[in-house]
Amino acid sequence: MKVIFSHGKESGPWGFKIKRLAAIAEQMGCVVESVDYTDLMDPDLRVDRLLTVLEHQTEPPILVGSSMGGYVSLVASESVETKALFLMAPALYISSFKQQHHHSLSPWIEIVHGWSDDIIPVRNSIQFAQQANSMLHLIAGDHALNEVIETVEGLFRRFMSQGLVNE
Repeated sequence: MKVIFSHGKESGPWGFKIKRLAAIAEQMGCVVESVDYTDLMDPDLRVDRLLTVLEHQTEPPILVGSSMGGYVSLVASESVETKALFLMAPALYISSFKQQHHHSLSPWIEIVHGWSDDIIPVRNSIQFAQQANSMLHLIAGDHALNEVIETVEGLFRRFMSQGLVNE
């Protein structure tokens, strides 16, 4: 099983959260990749980059995205088969982003969002989760979720355990 991470606007491919979650995926026997978007600020060009990466996959991967990376992962999953999506404080319904309506092909989506997020409104994740009928975890924390990383790790571990059992 392959897990592909997409980082946020101002972070990098091996930031704090990705390192922590990648370690969990690797412990569970997954191959991990984290796409580097640091040279691209346009979210839709980042989607194009992820779609190029996904062209070379032999089986549907699990996509994990944080903030703008959540948008990138979700939009890519609208045209490419994925096993599941794990989105952290996804940057959805941002007026300057091209895609405003989301219809993922992924059969399983989980979202984690911090109640104290002052970058991406919590209501955006609530709106998408309701529309997609997906699992939504609203937790104490801000946009970065770094101060509640243990909670995020627990949710990700459960998500991954369920995904690997369902293979």
